[in-house]
Amino acid sequence: MMRLNTYLLFKGQCEEAIKFYHSVLGGEISAMMKVAGSPAEPHFPPESKNEILHAALGFEGSSILASDCPPPMYEKMLGASICITLDNEKEAERLYKALSEGGEIIMAMEKTFFATKYAQFIDCFDTRWMIHCA
Repeated sequence: MMRLNTYLLFKGQCEEAIKFYHSVLGGEISAMMKVAGSPAEPHFPPESKNEILHAALGFEGSSILASDCPPPMYEKMLGASICITLDNEKEAERLYKALSEGGEIIMAMEKTFFATKYAQFIDCFDTRWMIHCA
C-alpha cells in the first residue's frame, strides 16, 4: 500500500493554519506536537519552543501534514498546489470562498472546458490551492 500526503511548511503559523483548515475542510487533527517538551527541543532555539514540530489533519485516506519552518529555511510554495476534487458545486463554492479569503486569487472560480467549477488561489498562509468540481 502507498499513500501520498501533502506536507506543508509554515513560518510560525502552523497551528493557526491547521486549525483553520480543520474548520473549513473537516477531518480530524491527530497530531499537534510543539517543539517544547519534544525530544527535538534541544536542537531548536528557545524562541521556537511554541512552534509546531509536527501536525496532522487526516481525512479519508489522505492527510495534510505540517510543521513550522525555521525562518532562514522558509520559502513560499512554488510549483505545486493542493488540489481538492469535488462533485458538488455548492461545496466547491463554499471551500473557495473560505480558503481564498485574505489570500490571492490566481484564477477566480468559473466553468471551464474540463470542470463545472474551477479555481486557483493562494491562501493567507501562502498555501497554493486548486478547486476542481467535475
